[in-house]
Amino acid sequence: MEEPATRQLEMSLSDGTSDDDMPLMLPSEGSHSGSIRKGCDPFAQTQRSKLQHRRARINQQINKEMRMRAGAENLFRATTNNKVKETVALELSFVNSNLQLLKEELEELNSNMEVYQTDSDAINVPMIPLGLKETKEVDFTVAIQDFICEHYGEDSSLYSKEIKELMELRQAMRTPSRNQAGLELLMEYYNQLYYLDQRFFPLHRNLGVHFHWYDSLTGVPSCQRTLAFEKGSVLFNIGALYTQIGARQDRSAAAGIDRAIDAFQRAAGAFNYLKENFSNAPSLDMSGPSLCMLVRLMVAQVQECVFERVTLTTKDTHFTSQLRLAQEAARVSDVYLLVQQTMTQPLMKDYVPFSWASMVQVKSEHFRALSHYYAAVALCDHTLSAEEDEDDEEAEKAYLQFYVNVPAGPTLSQVLEDPEKRRKLGKAHLRRAVIRHEEAMRVHSLCKILRKMDILQDVLSLTHKRSLDKYSELDREDDFDETAEAPEIQSQTHQKPEITPTNFATVQVTDIFQRLGPLSVFCARARWGPMRVICLQRREGGLGLTLRGDSPVLVAGVVPGGCAAEAGLREGDYIVAVDGQDCKWAKHSEVVHMLKSCSDRGVELSVVTLHSHDTQQVERRTIMLSHSSDKENTRQRLLGGAKGQSSASLLNWNRKKKREGGGVTKRLGSTFSLSFGSIRDTEAMY
Repeated sequence: MEEPATRQLEMSLSDGTSDDDMPLMLPSEGSHSGSIRKGCDPFAQTQRSKLQHRRARINQQINKEMRMRAGAENLFRATTNNKVKETVALELSFVNSNLQLLKEELEELNSNMEVYQTDSDAINVPMIPLGLKETKEVDFTVAIQDFICEHYGEDSSLYSKEIKELMELRQAMRTPSRNQAGLELLMEYYNQLYYLDQRFFPLHRNLGVHFHWYDSLTGVPSCQRTLAFEKGSVLFNIGALYTQIGARQDRSAAAGIDRAIDAFQRAAGAFNYLKENFSNAPSLDMSGPSLCMLVRLMVAQVQECVFERVTLTTKDTHFTSQLRLAQEAARVSDVYLLVQQTMTQPLMKDYVPFSWASMVQVKSEHFRALSHYYAAVALCDHTLSAEEDEDDEEAEKAYLQFYVNVPAGPTLSQVLEDPEKRRKLGKAHLRRAVIRHEEAMRVHSLCKILRKMDILQDVLSLTHKRSLDKYSELDREDDFDETAEAPEIQSQTHQKPEITPTNFATVQVTDIFQRLGPLSVFCARARWGPMRVICLQRREGGLGLTLRGDSPVLVAGVVPGGCAAEAGLREGDYIVAVDGQDCKWAKHSEVVHMLKSCSDRGVELSVVTLHSHDTQQVERRTIMLSHSSDKENTRQRLLGGAKGQSSASLLNWNRKKKREGGGVTKRLGSTFSLSFGSIRDTEAMY
């Protein structure tokens, strides 16, 4: 089944709660009921709304300073007067200082992780959430009204209600609530953008509407006229909102951990989709390296939640259970180390907030320390019993796969059988655990923002003290042997994180501008002549025409010399009104009933004819839309050759790289031919 043919949206810098993994189903076209979803009040006196209000204010100030800097730089390049150059250089220095201060203030706001954390009293390491991208208001009124008048030939004032609803929906999605309703609000607007694109964005022309969005971390503004930028920014906010929902879950219970895992996996899915489909993004937060870092960060936080669930559900102190905890902790440390390496790449090093990089390093050291601690517990608390030979065999087998490299000296079997050897090896693991804990605390102390997080300080202190106490238990006064170096633990997990694509099919929307007519015909890509009014007078032989299809009904054939032919009706015309009554959405039977009910004075038909240049594509779109399947979540598979595209390409929204032959080859227009001797069931002659 082919996908709906949508144009490749270009974006260049010069344009200045369980969802299944299934394709996006296009919301059905029909009667419009309007959105009932609303955004939250950004000025409400809550901690999060205050944070968002301050972030929006700083973004506006950064935008102002950057405009001033651009003007000063232009003047500096243009002038030849040395005194003017000196004055402008001084002004530039002042503006750059202001920008640096604003960016540091914004970074501190974005690093305020405590706002998004759970209110639970449980002591858990805080997660890293993302703040939403801010955007300026957009006024669609003039642009859409002009397009309706020019392209659709209708009175644009009749669509003021629809335009107002679209603007209200966009305004609401700027401040989504931090829950499922907020996600559905963003998804509703995202789905609505598909219809907006089809209705008002032709292939080689934009609507003239400028979309302003600010970088999530730096506040640097970007402005584009392509709808892909709007779509991508909304998708980024969906991912960011998932991170906030995941961070606020109470992870002291298994249910809360599972919800956090689901949220972080869906955040990773949103960022991964952007990473695979965007190129040449104007803001750094949606660039490839940044999105790669965010995907890895989300995967690491999922892995951390998996470790917390294993810890929560492991009630026994059995040898193999403690080994499993050690390997799970080592796995968390490894994935955070990978995130840390990504954050130190040249493009990301000066972009990622210092508090984020510090938190990731702290977690990498902290969980490595935990892995050595649990290894020591397994060794020192393990005892052999003659009655449990089978369990001992299982323990020995697990221990043989525990280390990256088998340590030199006694065999692992001998270590398990000898309490003294187990004590010494356990002491070696605890020594490494204490060293790692102290390194985590050192990195933590270097970051001012992390020092303010009491809960993180508590976690690091408690785990450090626990390892020290265990080490003291194993240390003996007569132990003069130098503590051996503990071998590296093989990381392993029993639940690998999944990158869950965002499923937009859960939010069904109705095209706001559905009164313009069925999208299969009345779209920005189609071209047709001016509306014609045909007056038909029924004769003895009938009206002399053949109709086919629904919404709108097509004139499939005209009898030569008949009433319809003489009145000027042509095969390929679409009937849009009968006696002034709109029938763009009318079924075949409804139009037939109107024609048969006409009085002796005849019937008046309003018709439009699609230009033959576009009819083949429109016919294909009709067939595709009938399947109602805009497969938003499977577009990656269609973009396998995207790497070879030009750098100006931003996003391929469902565009086939090459259309095969076949399909519908009949043209509507004047070349459409129909045998009246073999009329199909879906057609009828009148």
